[in-house]
Amino acid sequence: MLLVKLTTLRKLDASVIKRIAAAVCLTGFGFIANAQDNSPYSRYGLGDEISSSSATSRGMGGVSAAYNSYSSVNYANPASYAFFLSITEPGTRKQLQGRAILDIGIEGTGHTLIDKSQQARFTSSNLIFNRISLGIPLRRNWGMALGLRPLNRISYKIQNTSGPLRDENTGEAIDSATTVFEGSGGTYLASLGTGVKFALAKNHYLSLGVNGGYLFGSKDYARRRSLYNDSTAYALGTWDSRTSMGGIYADAGLQYQGKMSDKLFLGIGVYGNWQQKINTNVAYTASATNSATGTTEIIDSSGFKSTLTYPTNLTAGFILQKAQTQTEAGWLLGADFTTTNWQNYRENNLPDTAVASNWKLKIGAEFSPVTKRNYLSQMYYRIGFFTGPDYIKLRGQQLPLYGVTAGVGLPLANYNQQARGQATMINLGLEYIKRGNSSSPLQENMYRVTLGFSLTDMWFGKRRNGDR
Repeated sequence: MLLVKLTTLRKLDASVIKRIAAAVCLTGFGFIANAQDNSPYSRYGLGDEISSSSATSRGMGGVSAAYNSYSSVNYANPASYAFFLSITEPGTRKQLQGRAILDIGIEGTGHTLIDKSQQARFTSSNLIFNRISLGIPLRRNWGMALGLRPLNRISYKIQNTSGPLRDENTGEAIDSATTVFEGSGGTYLASLGTGVKFALAKNHYLSLGVNGGYLFGSKDYARRRSLYNDSTAYALGTWDSRTSMGGIYADAGLQYQGKMSDKLFLGIGVYGNWQQKINTNVAYTASATNSATGTTEIIDSSGFKSTLTYPTNLTAGFILQKAQTQTEAGWLLGADFTTTNWQNYRENNLPDTAVASNWKLKIGAEFSPVTKRNYLSQMYYRIGFFTGPDYIKLRGQQLPLYGVTAGVGLPLANYNQQARGQATMINLGLEYIKRGNSSSPLQENMYRVTLGFSLTDMWFGKRRNGDR
């Protein structure tokens, strides 16, 4: 919220941290193309959902509806942009300085799949780009943010070795076959948003915000079948389905923040998106590869243009915060409730029977101790959990989903006397997520680490007499 502590130590040049963060971000982009995930449930819908929350919020179970901060960009609710720090000229509304925020994030995920029917376990891991965003206070009570973040991810590879296949027409046995199912892709959002804050009364504010942008991505599915026989060399059959998508996307939100007492503040937030149409371009290809020569022949190729219906989403929540002082610790407690109307999801004007409307409850807390000389007292400590049914539905049942989270905020020192307004924070979020149960075809355990770099500086200020 608005009262987040800003610790500006002076032992390390923040420009070094910026260069490190930029390198890490570029590394994250590189890993997108070389990911090693294997999550079979990402086959359905738009794939595995990626939270829009920052590393700060992820450490608190994903609580974000009422959250705002001087030191991070809350993409989830654009109304939070209005609370970016702005210093005005006394007696006027003219902005002297504002704290600009550069947020960079990457995440690493480890998957463990448990197949009880086969008494087998499969593991995979991945490192991907999580977000890059820039938040700018434009005037007092008015801010904007722009950036790029992933929304969904598809990544799986499954091999099925079966007994003799049967002819669809005669029912006669053919030969044994190995079939590989493989998928990749995901969706991304490039967005620009703004938020405006209004005073309702002394120390009571209401802010409204909106994000607009371009949602784009792809869904690439492939099925490769090879028959094997002691005396006959069969061709490898491949069936590819490639869907590219792109279209305008928008969401909106509001936040209320009020001072309940000298040290207690209440925040309430609501955000979401309405149902939207995204253009798609679908291409199907069937081919055969000669096992002896390696040449590939296209058997069939077709394509068409259509649309994808992105469903309505709504989140509401609150945050109760006790302000930190020089002699007293501070704390924050919050909760969010989210619903998404996946039953209205359509792809090529057809419903997806593997998805269903779902909800999620998120609860989180943050503790900031009294600042002392030791570094541990200058850190933020976070914890949270979330629960609710997944939006994936298999065999008529929605998969149960829950997770526990923890995180820390690590302020870094600024030893650059030429840029005394700089403040740098590394936020670390840890999540354990369980998907499915003993009755599910597969249980999936995920361990996710989110690393966020929050680089802030005072901008727009003019040098005054006496400044060095």
